[in-house]
Parts: sequence; structure tokens; C-alpha cells
Amino acid sequence: MRGAWLIFRRETAHYWSSPFAYLIAAAVLLLTGILFNRDLATSVGTQAANPALVPMILSFMMIFFAPLLTMRLLAEERREGTLELLLTAPVSDSSIVIGKFAGAWFYYTTLLLLTLVYQLILVSITQPDLGHTAAGYIGIWLYGGATLAVGVFFSSLTENQIVAAFLSMVTLMILWLGDNIGSVVSSVEVARVVRSLTLQGHFSTSFAAGLVRGEDAVFFVGIIAVMLFATIRVVESNRWR
Repeated sequence: MRGAWLIFRRETAHYWSSPFAYLIAAAVLLLTGILFNRDLATSVGTQAANPALVPMILSFMMIFFAPLLTMRLLAEERREGTLELLLTAPVSDSSIVIGKFAGAWFYYTTLLLLTLVYQLILVSITQPDLGHTAAGYIGIWLYGGATLAVGVFFSSLTENQIVAAFLSMVTLMILWLGDNIGSVVSSVEVARVVRSLTLQGHFSTSFAAGLVRGEDAVFFVGIIAVMLFATIRVVESNRWR
């Protein structure tokens, strides 16, 4: 695991030294802040503010931000020829992939922690259900990890960062929109099966509603594991070219 730790440190340092990473952080905080403020202003005197609002906002935003955070991870290495150097270094393929994914997830986790300031504001004004809030944040943390794993996989397939980001966004959009399959499919059984394979299907009715269900957590962990395994196989195939 020493190799994965070294890759993780390298990727973390790159994120916090990149202006692009700070722009993404600013965009995330700005958009969540605007929507949080609007919900808070609307709820005054009418209804309780949604304690899982920020996680719900992020569940849609990660369709676009996850590809932006991961598109360069392996695509840039391939384009610049440094992937071959990594493959000849005393670092395993799994360490390369896990280290890069962990760096992206750590950056995302940091952003998620920064949004807790909105919860502090909510606590100072009202008395929100903190259990509901905790469930929402646990869910969106796992949800974000799953979207980042999808992005890392597509970044390993091409040396073009734009192509990697586009393929990731399309895939994540399909996984997000599948939650609405019931409105276009007449078969209840088919709709239930499709919905069970979507991101929102395992977030909107559980974590976002204040429930922590084991099967939903396993779903997101499963996506992470499958995507990272597939990425390792793709990276491994470069050794034989």
C-alpha cells in the first residue's frame, strides 16, 4: 500500500496546487450556498428547512463535477507519456488506480466538509433533525465516491480529457435519469429493476430521507469496487502494448 500512499499524496498535492480545483470548489460552494439561502428564506414561517438539502443538490451537481475532477487523472498521464513511466516504476497497477481515486475522493470529502457551514447556520436558526442531516451526508459521500469511480474508469480509456469527461457525464446522467423510468415504462417490474440500478434510486428514498439502509450503502460501494477493478484491468493492459 506504500505505492498507493505515494500516488495519493502526489494527486492531493496536485489538486491543492491547481487553480482549476479551486474554481470547482468555488463553484460548488457558490451554487450550494445560493440554493441553501433560497430554501432557508422560503421556509421561514411556512415549513421546516430541509436538513438534507445540500446533499440533494450535490447528488445532481456531481453528474457534472465528478467528470471534471477525474478527467485528467489517467488521460493526462497517457497523453504526456508519463503513464508508461508509472508502469515501469515499482508501483502496482492497483496502487496507481487506488491512489488516484483516493486523491479525488479526499478532495471531494474536503469540499463536503466545507458545506457543513450551512448546517451550522441552520442549527443556529432552527432545530433541524441532525440524524436526517447525518444520513444525507453519509449517502452523498458514498454517492460522490461512486461518481468519481465512474470518472476514473473513463479517464483510463482515452488520452483525451474532454472525451473522458463527456463519456462520464453521459453515463452518470443515464444513471441519474433512470430514477424516473416509471414515467415512461408501463411495466412496474421493469421500472423497479431499472430503478434499483440507478444512483438516485439508492439515494433519494433512503439517505436523502434520513434513512441509512445497508443495501443502498452496498450498492455505492459495489459501484466503486467494480469501476476500480475495471480501471485496473485497463491500466494493466497497457503493459502489453
